[in-house]
Parts: sequence; structure tokens; C-alpha cells
Amino acid sequence: MRRLVECVPNFSEGGRKEVIDQIVAEITEVKGAQFLDVQMDADHNRAVVTFAGQPGPVEEAAFRAVKKAAELIDMEGHQGEHPRIGATDVVPFVPLRGVTMEECVQMAKRLGERIGVELSIPVYLYEKAATRPERKDLAYIRRGEYEGLKETIETDPDREPDYGPRQLGKAGATVVGARDPLIAYNVYLNTDEVEIAQKIARAIRYSSGGLRYVKALGLYIAQRGLAQVSMNMTNYHQTPLHRVFEIVRREAARYGVTVVGSEIVGLVPEGALLGSAEYYLRLEDLSEEQLLERQLEVPEEALVAEPKADMRAFLEEVASPSPTPGGGSVAALSGALAAALASMACQLTVGKEEYTEAEKEMMAALEQARGLQKDLFAFIEEDAQAFEALLAAYRLPQDREEEKESRAMAVQMALRGAASVPLVVADRAVKVLEVLLTVAEKGKPNVLPDAGTAAQMAKAAVHGAALNVRTNATSLADEELARAFEEQIGGFEARAEELMAQIEDLLKARL
Repeated sequence: MRRLVECVPNFSEGGRKEVIDQIVAEITEVKGAQFLDVQMDADHNRAVVTFAGQPGPVEEAAFRAVKKAAELIDMEGHQGEHPRIGATDVVPFVPLRGVTMEECVQMAKRLGERIGVELSIPVYLYEKAATRPERKDLAYIRRGEYEGLKETIETDPDREPDYGPRQLGKAGATVVGARDPLIAYNVYLNTDEVEIAQKIARAIRYSSGGLRYVKALGLYIAQRGLAQVSMNMTNYHQTPLHRVFEIVRREAARYGVTVVGSEIVGLVPEGALLGSAEYYLRLEDLSEEQLLERQLEVPEEALVAEPKADMRAFLEEVASPSPTPGGGSVAALSGALAAALASMACQLTVGKEEYTEAEKEMMAALEQARGLQKDLFAFIEEDAQAFEALLAAYRLPQDREEEKESRAMAVQMALRGAASVPLVVADRAVKVLEVLLTVAEKGKPNVLPDAGTAAQMAKAAVHGAALNVRTNATSLADEELARAFEEQIGGFEARAEELMAQIEDLLKARL
């Protein structure tokens, strides 16, 4: 299973397509970052770009997009309906699959620091990455917009950025964070009286006592000559689209106004639309399995037609003179193989009458092993990409003084990534050992040799990953961060040894 993160940066440009095309080109040049969608709105003077991929490439693509936007968008001449403080107004990371929210928070912090240092753009962290409770709210950070921030950033302690200078240039400031999936949803009214839209927005937004997961503004959209209730919905599970639509419609009726239509800006989770279809069509017990396209989807496992051939190709890649895939990728593979053996051992035990008492524990262990196998398999490629990014940083020119400084910063950021990936590999490999402890205690006797082999593989994954963590961490200029890496990887190694000793004792007693 590929680990996937979504990134949805908003840029303060909604009219010049050639500008957004150049920004999108920066994203598409990064291998592993897949461009998905762009929405431009001339009235809002704003573009919303969506791309996704593995964490490392997505983080790099986000930085390149911010850098290009800073070159092309001048906030001094910017006007638009939507609140904004910078050329790249906001950059959220959204975990999609196999990635935790905490990992997205760390991505936001790394990106924020890099933007602040390399581009000299003030950066504020928001939502899950916020460093202050009040900065979880994007509207709070944006108050006064670009013009207000320009006046106060240098003197008001409350406007001090998390990274970068206390001064605004033509690119303004950027907000970076991690959040759950968000739906940008707008409802148009059959009136040009923006005051009505503003009253409705006040009635439904959470900050004014309305719906818990709704942020709303009332705007006038000149292109259509209509008032609009513009909303960000931050949790469609708790506050679904149809509920918001119905309340807007009823509030509008109070002022003798009707709804003309609604729109979704950017991409939307399938579940949000299914919920609305179920509500309005009064469908009973609708399930995703009833969707025709779902039944036609090819399972990920079916895409690998010749696993033995793939393994031979991977071995040849490792054996080649190329530095990637290297030891970090092999450590991840070792962990993935350990998890796969753990899955096999669990399945050979589950369903056997003489092991019914252990059924619940073994089923839980099986589910965990499957997830760990997919995670660790994804890290094989991710580790290689992280090391390639480090090599690319080392190759940057350093003839002039400014180039030396830029290269040094790029190398330090790449070292963090190259140390972070094997650190997570070690974490997952320790979790595999925890699963194997259950197998060693509860599994059938004939699977115990497999459990023992898996434990040795998982232990090797931890120690192999540790070598890669330390190799990169020792080159970090940030000594405090280097110590943090050492403490974490040392803890994983100690835990691995402890679990290994327990597993070996069980195997000796039961074999």
C-alpha cells in the first residue's frame, strides 16, 4: 500500500492562468507528486490546487510551488473577495492513507521552517500544527488580511510568525498546517444583496453559534451578479453537505430569497456526496458495494502479476552500483517480510477449533500485521526517494556565497528527511515484534519456526534502520534535533531487544 498525503495549497491569483500553470508545472516536475486538480475563481482572485503522493515528494512539491508563487504574485497589487495574507495563502497537508496526522504535522513544520529560512517569507502554523491554541483557526491568523498584517507584524507580539522574518515582502505571509479533509462549498442566492448572505453566514458558522464544523462568509460574486454563502466544511461526517444546504435554504427563505444553486471547489470525498444522495433520495441501507464503479476497481494486490520477477528486479537494483535502493530500503523490506510471515502464522492459527480461545487476539494480530506489512513495503521506495533528495542537495552549486548558504540549508532539510524515514521503519518493525510476541505465545506449534524467523527479520530491520538514522542525524547542524533522533532510535533498539528476548524464551518453551 502506497502511503498517501494530499496537499491543497491556495494561491492568491484567480485570473492569470499562465501564472497558475507555472506553479502547477513546479509540482508536476517532482517525481512521486501527482497533480489532481486546479480551480480558479476570478472574483475571489484565488486558485486552489490539489496534488497527492508519498510524503517526501509532496513536501518537496509544496515548497517549489510556494517558491514559484513568490516570484510571480505581488500582493501589493492584489485584490479579491476572499481573505488572504500571501501569494501562497495557505498550505494544508491532509493524511489520506498509511500516514498519521502527526506525520503531517511534522511535514508542516519542516516546510514552514524551510519557507521562512530559504524564501524569507513569514510562516504561521495552523490547525493540527498550530503552536498556539488561537492559531488553530485560520480566520484568526488572517484577520486584517495582507494589509493589516503588514502594519502590525513588526510591532505586535501576537503577530510574530512561527518561522521567517517579522516583515512582509511582496509575497506576503504563508499559513502552513495539517488538517482533516475539507470541502469548499458555496451556495448562490437569487439576490445581489450581500448583506443577506452575510446574515446567513453568521447564522450557520460555528464561531457565531452555528454548525460545529462550518466556517462561512457572505460574499458578492460580480461575475454572476449574485450573493454567495461561501463555506469551508471541516468534517463532513459530523456536519454533512445536505444539512448545511437545507439550513442555508431555510435561512434564505426568512429574507424572501431562494437558492439558485451550489458548487464544490476542488475535489470532494465520495462519502460526502453519497450521504447527500442517501438523504434526498431517501435511500435505505445504501452501501458502497452497490456502486458499479467500485465493483470494477482492480484490487491493489491484482496489479502485481509476477511477484517473483519483481523480487528479482529489486535484488538486481540493490546489487547495482546505484546508491539507491540501499540499506534503508533493505531494512524496510526486512520488516515487511517479517510482517508477512506474521500474517501467515496468524491465518494458520485462526479458525482452528483447538485455538478458539486465542481467536480474538490472533485476529487482532492479523489485522495489525497486514497494516504493518503495507506500511513497511511503502517505505522501501520512500527511503530511496529520501536519499535521492539528499544526493540532489549535495549536488547543488556552491560557487557563490549565497549558493553556499542555500545549499547548506537544502542539505540540512534533506538530512532530516533521510533520518526520519528509517526512524519510522524502526517504529513499525518494533510493532511487528509486538505482534510476533502474541504469535509466539498463542500460535499453533507448527508456525513457531516462522514466527522465530520473522522476529529475526524484524530485529534486523530495527538495527538496520538505526544505522541509517544515525548516519544522517550525526551530520545535522541542529544538535538538539540530532539528540532527539538518537534518543528515539535508541529506545526502539532497546525495545526490540526486550521483545526478542521474550519471543525466544517462548519459542524455547513451546518447541
